[in-house]
Amino acid sequence: VQLQASGGGLGQAGGSLRLSCVVSGRTFNSNVMTWFRQAPGKEHEFVAASWKGGITDYADSVKGRFTISRDNAKSTLYLQMNNLRPEDTAIYYCAAGTSKYGQFRKYPYRGQGTQVTVSS
Repeated sequence: VQLQASGGGLGQAGGSLRLSCVVSGRTFNSNVMTWFRQAPGKEHEFVAASWKGGITDYADSVKGRFTISRDNAKSTLYLQMNNLRPEDTAIYYCAAGTSKYGQFRKYPYRGQGTQVTVSS
C-alpha cells in the first residue's frame, strides 16, 4: 500500500496549484482521505478531508480557496489550491484511514510529501 503525492512546486501569491496523491492497493477505499501540511519548524497541520460518501471538511485557513476531490477510477486524491498565499508554503502530505484523526501520525497510511512554495 502506497500513497504518492505530487504536483507541488513554486507558485505565486494569488495563483493556483493542483496536488495529486496516487494510491495503490486497497487504501483508496479508505473511509477518509486527507491532506496535511507541514511548514518549516511547525507540526503537521490538517488541511482537508474527504469522506467516501462525499462529505468534505477544510481547515479554516484554506476554506473557500482549496478544494479536495477524489477520482475513484484513477485511485487519485486531489487538492486544488487557488488564491495561494505565502503562508501556504509547506510540504503537503496525503493520508488515509477509517476515521478523521487530529494528528497526521495517527493515520495508518501516509504518503511522502510534495513541496509547495508560494512567493509574494
